[in-house]
Amino acid sequence: MPHHDLVIIGTGSGNSLITPDLEGLDIAIVEEGRFGGTCLNVGCIPTKMLVVPADRVVEAADAARLGVTFAPPHVDWPAIRDRVFGRIDPIATGGEAYRRSQDFVTVYDQHAEFVGERTLRLADGTEVSGDHVVVAAGSRAQGLPVPGLEHPDPARGLHTSDTIMRIDALPPRMLVLGGGYVACELAHVFSAYGVAITQVQRSDVLLTREERTVSEACTAAARRRYDLHTSTTVTAAEHVDGVWRVSVLGADDRTEVLEAEMVLLAVGRVPNGDRLAVERGGMEVDEHGYVVVDDHQRTTAPGTWALGDVCSHWQLKHVANHEARVVAHNLEVTLGRRDGQLQRADHRFVPHAVFGHPQVASFGPTQQQLAASGTAFVTHTQRYGDVAYGWALEDLDGFVTVHATPEGQVLAAHCVGAMSSSIVQTLVHAASFGQPAHEVARGQYWIHPALAEVVENALLGLPTSEARGSM
Repeated sequence: MPHHDLVIIGTGSGNSLITPDLEGLDIAIVEEGRFGGTCLNVGCIPTKMLVVPADRVVEAADAARLGVTFAPPHVDWPAIRDRVFGRIDPIATGGEAYRRSQDFVTVYDQHAEFVGERTLRLADGTEVSGDHVVVAAGSRAQGLPVPGLEHPDPARGLHTSDTIMRIDALPPRMLVLGGGYVACELAHVFSAYGVAITQVQRSDVLLTREERTVSEACTAAARRRYDLHTSTTVTAAEHVDGVWRVSVLGADDRTEVLEAEMVLLAVGRVPNGDRLAVERGGMEVDEHGYVVVDDHQRTTAPGTWALGDVCSHWQLKHVANHEARVVAHNLEVTLGRRDGQLQRADHRFVPHAVFGHPQVASFGPTQQQLAASGTAFVTHTQRYGDVAYGWALEDLDGFVTVHATPEGQVLAAHCVGAMSSSIVQTLVHAASFGQPAHEVARGQYWIHPALAEVVENALLGLPTSEARGSM
């Protein structure tokens, strides 16, 4: 049985674990798919490369409000697709080639399952073990528990985000099932490219994990662009003569049949721990199938660590990267490659963004969550349209909501509108470093008339004791 000092399962953020301090160890990498993981191949990077041209199309249409009109856009889908994957695929191929070139790294390009603590069986029957094992196997898109929709079938036009971005041609119609960030981003993309979108969401709003006002704003914006069915449940589906006929039950208990040439299943992602049989490796999983880890990213099995989507409910690349840095440090300490103490992962203020139109970004608890927990807080909402750059944008929908303690410590922020993913970062900084809200607002210059003034005014609007004390 091949035995290694370190076995890494997964080549997303797991691939970054091989730091200079660990080079020279006997390291194995287990990867049955493409190097680079979800983010590089089917997630963050290709979707954002598709979002950028989609944004340009929508912005051009919106420009009429500013007194500028353009001819209807021509969308060259093969050119857009090939630009994306013409850049991404060589990175994945090159990453694998580089690891294979390192004489202290062994690459096993097969599926693997645990058969004991720190011991894996590969698809060809070979067993591989390690002194330390890192599980960084990510997550996968799931289907719907409706006959015909349980599993993707790209040959019949039934896709997940794993395959929808590589289709040969745009369909006339697409049915998007789901209302989370994947569904909303890709509905935005394909709607902008000229596909007739119908989106089905079982809840009454899209993006249900967001602040309620953010969810409502995004839902209203989506209704203005395409056919949206909320409070609607999928009950049946069939594929006849190249067309999907999906039966849905609405809030009024009426059944309707929706038709489209292509269906996107965007109903969530599940961790891949079950595919690895992690419990046979001594690891506990929670009720949702995530590998249980402590603050140091250690699992319940000795010598076994986990990071990223396989153990993190956030399912965010920047969280996986942070956890990978923690695991790399802790491995170096454990293996005697560096002095110091084990590091703890910091998940206090985890931001996320939804790159739809409008953009969304937030971190921290919602107003409903704060109220339910009994936390004392104050809040203020600043609309984009009430600052100078918001006037220039003719923005009618964008806003920033900040929640803080009565003493002025930022607890959370929820943004919707242009550049939200960048706007929120100042507030993440303030919360992470414990900077009082009024101090952040008054302790520095804010460029006028930049859109960042919306953050300044949101902080100044908080009715905190620190603000009252500075008057």
